[in-house]
Amino acid sequence: MEDKPYVIGLDLGGTNSVFGIVDAEANVIASTTIRTAGQDDINVYIENCCKALAPLIEKVGGIRNIKGMGIGAPNGNFYTGNIELAPNLPWKGIVPLSKLFSERLGIPVVVTNDANAAAIGEMTYGVAKGMKNFIMLTLGTGVGSGVVVNGELVYGSDGFAGELGHVIVDTSPEARLCGCGRRGCLEAYCSATGVARTAREFLSKRADDSELRRIPLDEITSKDVSIAAEHGDRLACDIYAFTGHLLGRSCANFTTFCSPEAYVFFGGLTKAGHLLMDPIKEAYDANVLNIYKGKAKLLISQLDDAKAAVLGAAALAWKI
Repeated sequence: MEDKPYVIGLDLGGTNSVFGIVDAEANVIASTTIRTAGQDDINVYIENCCKALAPLIEKVGGIRNIKGMGIGAPNGNFYTGNIELAPNLPWKGIVPLSKLFSERLGIPVVVTNDANAAAIGEMTYGVAKGMKNFIMLTLGTGVGSGVVVNGELVYGSDGFAGELGHVIVDTSPEARLCGCGRRGCLEAYCSATGVARTAREFLSKRADDSELRRIPLDEITSKDVSIAAEHGDRLACDIYAFTGHLLGRSCANFTTFCSPEAYVFFGGLTKAGHLLMDPIKEAYDANVLNIYKGKAKLLISQLDDAKAAVLGAAALAWKI
């Protein structure tokens, strides 16, 4: 059968859905975006997606030139092709996403969790290229993760293995409530929203001056913390030290089950650079088991934020 030169990648987020048509050299030939939010009927959403895709598909000579489609989505299950119980998407319950797109477009479609898609993109095009064992941590609104062992993503028995953002890191009675409904998850502390929560806690408990005090408490974002820390604001720097130490200590624990070559950090929080990475490294080195010391690299992804998730989803489609 003649090789088909293109695939479709879809980064399906709670606010927007970003599509790209990608060639074998990871060039995004054409892209488009539609709103996810507000599209409560999944069938209407699929139809609107396909309408938006139509001119892109024609640009590369029609659907006959498309090998398949890969989708990275919250709670996407690689085994079933379904989105299952995703709290931040408009559709509740179990949604047979790959089946719906495949029937409408007439091509094979594969789905995975959005952080797994980022890990596949990193392994195919990024700093993890050539690595067989690494952990990808996406530090955005939440904390996502993709665990690669012996060159394969770990999916477990049900397709949902590797949710490291929901490892419990605080067992105290005051542990923060996580979006998953449990208390003390890593995501509640080391996501962008977690950093903003830490800022509010520090400002409430401490008396020292900070430029963050000029911003109403409920309006503070992780970006505000980053800007203040870059200005040398002591309280803001302490927020990143707290966040980085918690991440570094958690990574030291994660190392015990798969001994990765590297941790790759991706997402908005990594824009803080050394303010976050220095405390991660310090805490990792202080807490990792002796037999693992000095082995794992701590890296920041070099993939463009806007393209990485689409490229990861597209990389999935090449394996169909």
